[in-house]
Amino acid sequence: MAFPKFEIKKSSNGKFYFNLRSKGNGEIIATSEMYNAKQSCKNGIEAVKRDAPVAQVEDLTN
Repeated sequence: MAFPKFEIKKSSNGKFYFNLRSKGNGEIIATSEMYNAKQSCKNGIEAVKRDAPVAQVEDLTN
């Protein structure tokens, strides 16, 4: 099994979501919202791929 990777899954209610698995140990590091359509789920993956490399971290714990 090659990592990192996105896995598209279908929930028991018929909606689609994805998990992002880490490169190092293959554990899930992110889970998406639920999508009604598989294509919307794929669009969500593309958005993460595009936006994550430039995303800033905002610490809201203070």
